[in-house]
Formats: sequence, C-alpha cells, structure tokens
Amino acid sequence: RYLGLDPVIVGPGTRTGMPILYDNPREVGADRIINAVAAYERYRSGCLVVDFGTATTFDVVTPKGEYLGGAIAPGIGISADALFHAAAKLPRVELLRPRSVIGKNTVSSMQSGLVYGYVGLVDGLVERMKAEVDYPMRVFATGGLAPLIARESRTIDETDEFLTLTGLRLIHQLQPAR
Repeated sequence: RYLGLDPVIVGPGTRTGMPILYDNPREVGADRIINAVAAYERYRSGCLVVDFGTATTFDVVTPKGEYLGGAIAPGIGISADALFHAAAKLPRVELLRPRSVIGKNTVSSMQSGLVYGYVGLVDGLVERMKAEVDYPMRVFATGGLAPLIARESRTIDETDEFLTLTGLRLIHQLQPAR
C-alpha cells in the first residue's frame, strides 16, 4: 500500500522456476521452495538446504534444479521449550555451545543435549539423504541457529543467513510485470 505495489505471495501457482517432485506439490511450504531456489541458483548443481527455524527442515534439489523432497524435524527452540515446560525441574537455557559434551551441571547438560543432539540429527539425516541419491550435494544451512550447529557439523558446507531473502528476490524477478 505504501509503495503502491502488489506483493508477490509465494504459494501454489507462483512461478519459481523449480519443478516440484513432491507427491502433492501444494503441501510443500513456501519457505522450503524459496530456500531451494536460492541454493540451486548459487551452484547450479545438486544441493541440500537445512533451515533452522521453528522446525528444522531438510530440502533436496536435484542437479537439474528440481525440488526432490526432504524431511521435517522439530526445531531446536521447540525442543528446548518442551524440556522447560514438560520437565518440572529443568530450567529454560540459552542455546549456546557448552564447553564440553559431558555436562557438569544441569544447564551445561541441557545445552550439550540440545546442541550436540541437533548436530547428530543434522549429520545423520544429511548422510542418509546423500546415500539415497546418485549425485554429490552441497549442503547449505540457514536460519537463526544455523551458525551454532554448522560450526560443529561435519556435513554442512556453507552457512547463509540471507538464503531465504535471496530466494524471495529470485522468485520476485520471475513474476510477470504488473
């Protein structure tokens, strides 16, 4: 309204330049497609995007630039909140890398479980996804907690905090002039 422009709403029917190979393409979240478009545009090869948002999503793109599919896990923040709310004696903790994997107090034990637990989740899923395809994949991490997990991960190649914004720009450029 302020700029006198119609917004582009990414959803079913929006031009993305990326074929969706999901059983029901309408089920794929816009954020997942946006990230996939940005990652593919950067390398023009097979890639996998791990987005650390409310949910932790894993999205695979083929070397032809097709959205293949992925996985969705609870986000690290949701998991931390669940521990705080569901376990009577566990405090709310800041999501930081602990000094040691073996915690010596409740806070560092929780931080270890959350941070290294998610590193294990990410590395395990990425390795399994790579084993299911017959092409190499560059692995991108994005989202607020991506740097924390990527620093410890053996499978994440690159962190890009602006991947979603890049994807939005690319998709906007594909829309017909209004």
